[in-house]
Amino acid sequence: MDMGHMHNDDPGLGMDINYTFARDFWYVLAGVIGFLAVIRGIEIYSGKQRCVSTSKPLVLGLTLHRIKACETISIEVATRPDSYIAQLWATATAIVREISHPQFYVSKPGFRWATPPPLGRIIVLLSYWAMIAYFMTWNAVKDDAYYWERIGYRNAWVSIMQLPLVFLLSMKFNMIGFLIGSSHERLNWLHRWVSRTMFITATVHGWHFWTEWVRADFVQYELQMMPLVKYGLGAWGVLLFNVIVGLVPIRRMVYEIWLVQHVLSSVAMLVLLTYHIPANAMYLLWMSIGFLAADRAVRWTLTGWHNVQFKRDTSRCQGMKRLGHEISARAVGDSITLLTVKDAHFKWHAGQHIYLWIPRLGLIESHPYTIACAHQGYSKSCCCNSIQLIIRAHSGFSKRLHSFAVKNPTRYLTGFILGPFGVTTNWNAFETLVLIGASTGASFTLPILEDVANTSRGTCVRRIEATLVAKSSEQLDYYVERAREAAGTAREKGIEVRLHVCITGASCNRDCGVPLVQFGHHGQADDSEEPTSTEKPGRSCYGTARITDDPREMDCNPPSSSNSRDSGCTIELEKEYSSRPDIETLIREPVAQAWGETAVVVCGGKEIVARTRNCVSRLSDERAVHKGTGAQGIYLHVEEYAF
Repeated sequence: MDMGHMHNDDPGLGMDINYTFARDFWYVLAGVIGFLAVIRGIEIYSGKQRCVSTSKPLVLGLTLHRIKACETISIEVATRPDSYIAQLWATATAIVREISHPQFYVSKPGFRWATPPPLGRIIVLLSYWAMIAYFMTWNAVKDDAYYWERIGYRNAWVSIMQLPLVFLLSMKFNMIGFLIGSSHERLNWLHRWVSRTMFITATVHGWHFWTEWVRADFVQYELQMMPLVKYGLGAWGVLLFNVIVGLVPIRRMVYEIWLVQHVLSSVAMLVLLTYHIPANAMYLLWMSIGFLAADRAVRWTLTGWHNVQFKRDTSRCQGMKRLGHEISARAVGDSITLLTVKDAHFKWHAGQHIYLWIPRLGLIESHPYTIACAHQGYSKSCCCNSIQLIIRAHSGFSKRLHSFAVKNPTRYLTGFILGPFGVTTNWNAFETLVLIGASTGASFTLPILEDVANTSRGTCVRRIEATLVAKSSEQLDYYVERAREAAGTAREKGIEVRLHVCITGASCNRDCGVPLVQFGHHGQADDSEEPTSTEKPGRSCYGTARITDDPREMDCNPPSSSNSRDSGCTIELEKEYSSRPDIETLIREPVAQAWGETAVVVCGGKEIVARTRNCVSRLSDERAVHKGTGAQGIYLHVEEYAF
């Protein structure tokens, strides 16, 4: 059956241009994705080369004279560009980073959700809109007899050609993310904006046809004679509903219900479109269905692979059941729940996350949580390849989970996991790491510290600055204990580690000053240096220590012998602070002293993320990174509470 309107092959309608644009759109996308994939490949190769020993031969028998061994400290470190081409690449990278990082933060309570994307995403979005606007209008706006129909048909094709992209960007096992080094949650913003753009073009499509019918006074006739119009209006209504309820304030009110209806309404829209679009556009609909079906098939397959065991291996941990995993839940304080998912038989990288489903606490709820430990039990509390999740109780599932842990401290739950997901950055390829974790955002940054400290491979890391921020000390006690252990291991390998802790909700007797913590040997201040600022008395929560405003004075000598790490320098939380951290102070000093590339990693809410973005962009521009000053690159990795 021909689903097209009458006269749709008339030369005046420009249908040949519409068909061409529908193909060209995907050619452009393929070219952009291919270009980004090449860049990703170069970055992966460069990162691996940095940590290769100078004596390791290449395939052709040559030695890597370019790479200085990461085991030695010299001015010519492996993370610095060592050739003209490498310098050009580093300069171009620095310029792109400086442009893409800045972000305006809306601080007014109740409107923080309206914080716009960072400048880089805005540029991407404007570029996409420019391309769509070109497709919508080129050779279509002519004042003739075909004016209304020509624009209507053009926007119909512009709308339907975007439909597969909407579903492609929604895939959890995302092909685009795999090629360009991203992950599905980092592409969700683009999925939403492409959907909104498609809604606009679909509205333009329908409005022009409807206006023509009103002007000709045959709306009723069109609805009676062309059933496909009703299906089109239905599909447009579903799309409108999805756009409205997809706005952040509405989406977050009842996220679980929203997620279920989002899937069902998307399927309903596809069904309605099968009765609306012409036969020669069905390939775009089948592309959309194919992406949706493939993603679901991979999800179900991987879920079965990770959660079903037909033959038990008695040599392994007993946490893996025939169906699902044994999960222990322990309440930490009034709002934190520590989950241990036992015997996860897969590998993961620091910073990745999984989806957790516990039928007893939420029959249709599957929630994403960051894996709070490095792989293969680097810490004592994360053993036998178990996964640890640190969950803060808010409402709904997380609140029910914390309540269960309080009432049933010795009982186990049965849960199912899907993953891991997330970006797999090679953190060992940087000379300096600045890790900033706010509240449970430390679940993202702490495994990075543990991974670098316990790596058995070569590492270029020489310095780590780790910052933990929370409203109360109970939210950080567990993280601080783990950080001390990882810091001790890192120091034994010659890596300088500093820990900054900020308790923003604590009450002090007076102004506590800059929220940076002094390091000492088991609570004792190092008297080898005189502070440049006066001592600031205050209520000591974890012992006494000298507090200084100058972060350069906060030093700690590494162990001088091969004794246990307890005999060396441990990092302790020595004072609570009521103020928030000075992000620029935390980042500027390690960046200024770095010999090679610095990675700044932040995980938290919109405010701390926006402040970090702006700080990194400002520092990069101020220091003229890779522009002849000798200042080395600053890589920024951002994780937000963005689900």
